Amino acid sequence: MATVLYTRVSTAEQTIDHQTTQAVDAGFSIDTVVADHAVSGVSTKLEDRTEGKRLFDILRDGDTLVVRWIDRLGHNYQDVTANIQWFMNHGITICTIINEMTFDARPTDDVSKAVRDALIAFMTASATSQSETSKEAQIAGIAYKKYINPDAYRGRKPTYNKAQVDQIIMMIDYGNGVNATARELGLPAMTVSRINKDRMKAYAVLEKWHAHK
Repeated sequence: MATVLYTRVSTAEQTIDHQTTQAVDAGFSIDTVVADHAVSGVSTKLEDRTEGKRLFDILRDGDTLVVRWIDRLGHNYQDVTANIQWFMNHGITICTIINEMTFDARPTDDVSKAVRDALIAFMTASATSQSETSKEAQIAGIAYKKYINPDAYRGRKPTYNKAQVDQIIMMIDYGNGVNATARELGLPAMTVSRINKDRMKAYAVLEKWHAHK
């Protein structure tokens, strides 16, 4: 029987070593650490993560899966509960570092099973709600920052103007090559090529900057 720690690190402030130390300090004897780096738990399902999907292959009946919290196992209520149910059905007990919760794959009786399942549902709903609240707060924060400092969210200032975009389109449509057009206008060939490939985007970028002047 093995004890596997799964960690998901999505920011520079989080580290695998820190989460491993937390698990050991909580009393777990870890046999294997499975870690996903720079992966969002909000948009990426466990089964779609490079390392997360390994859990379905390496965990066996009688093993224990340790996670910091159950939100490591999914990106929404349905995803988390489906993954937990899969592990339970395969005889895998899940333990959390936070609050030291244990979801036994083989409860001793029906009452224990009912309590376990109700607790899983409650904790999963709570984790999902917290995630949604954090996401909404982040969106609101970005919107406010855009309002007070729109320049910070316009992207890099374009190195060309509308007249140059007009000339690029005209010259290339008349048969001039990218390099010849770039030399004629004094622009990098890469810039000319990018503008030509997505002309509407070039105008949109200019409009975005012009609208905030």
